Amino acid sequence: MLAMLEVRDLHAHYGRAHILQGVTLEAREGEVLALLGRNGAGKSTTMKSVMGLVRPSSGQVRFSGEEVAGREPFEIARRGIGYVPEERRIFAELSVMENLEVGRMPARGGTPPWTPERVFALFPSLGAMRARAGGRMSGGEQQMLTIGRTLMGNPRLILLDEPSEGLAPVIIERMAAAILALKRDGMTVLLSEQNLHFARLVSDRACVLEKGAIRWEGRMKALMADEAVRAQYLTV
Repeated sequence: MLAMLEVRDLHAHYGRAHILQGVTLEAREGEVLALLGRNGAGKSTTMKSVMGLVRPSSGQVRFSGEEVAGREPFEIARRGIGYVPEERRIFAELSVMENLEVGRMPARGGTPPWTPERVFALFPSLGAMRARAGGRMSGGEQQMLTIGRTLMGNPRLILLDEPSEGLAPVIIERMAAAILALKRDGMTVLLSEQNLHFARLVSDRACVLEKGAIRWEGRMKALMADEAVRAQYLTV
């Protein structure tokens, strides 16, 4: 598979704090790559650095072969990277339909464009509340809406930051089914997670972060079989 996203020796700081210390990873076309690690390991900062929300101190971020490190977030989004933040950030005053329209961007060549109806096929519960204000939705519904709004930008790579955080088990199962459906459609997904069960359901490969560096990477099945690695880097 071709590399959709290549991150090489990425460093990032918050003030004097050296958060990312040489992160290197590769997300291949049509796969789900999980970024795993404890709180503060650097997962969200890695995603924000890819998206341009945190400016890397050094290193490379290549998307479809093009260097994007140092570009503004809107420029990176226009190239085909979608970002779903942990905080969701829906527009509480706007309806489901209006939130989706906010995210609409022109179609990209070679792939069918995302429409509200296509989002509702992925998340049927949203289709039953088209006129509902975002602020009157549950946390799980807001998470679905945030992902749907991001998909309306027709990304080829989507960054999901802790999508299972705070969700009920039944909603987590629906979220897993949606990610697998995106994968079947050829979407590349970079998934930041602490929920190992959720990551196992959807991911092909995993990178384990600790103190801003990749400490382990490989197939998700290999990680689930390696109790020592999980105990060292993932247990609380």
